[in-house]
Amino acid sequence: MDLPIFVAPLIILLIIWYLTFSATRLDRLHQRVETSWANLDAILQRRASLALELTHFPETDPAANLLLTSAAHHARAADISVRSEAESSLTAALLLLRQESWLVEKHPDLFEELDQITERLKVGISLHVEGVSAARARRSKLIYRIFRLAGKAPLPVKYAFEDDSLVEIKR
Repeated sequence: MDLPIFVAPLIILLIIWYLTFSATRLDRLHQRVETSWANLDAILQRRASLALELTHFPETDPAANLLLTSAAHHARAADISVRSEAESSLTAALLLLRQESWLVEKHPDLFEELDQITERLKVGISLHVEGVSAARARRSKLIYRIFRLAGKAPLPVKYAFEDDSLVEIKR
């Protein structure tokens, strides 16, 4: 009879420990998503500033220059609600400029930096998408929903430009 008296508190302590561990794990996943987004945002801002540097060349086509300038300014100043569209248009403008091979040959240092930023962008998008997927998978489990272990944290989101950028980068 004395055994159940000691077992019940032990089981309750194990359940509490598991819930605390699970909530901490979910919190770390949310922090990873926020950190990956901050890193991705910094890369995107650098890409937009590099695109603005590319517009200062006098030998670029005025129409392409206007398109790239507009896309870069829009991407830098875009609100999060229209960020996907702005980044997709900047990617398209950079791809158009990249097709002018004589410009690439004339300014290889800037286009080399653009290639490096593009590689960092691939990694940043992959990390963010993976973090969002992991957090969403964890939050979809029944125990997280029943005990509301996510608290008031918003559901992590994946933006449309992440898919668009990966497809366009692979071209």
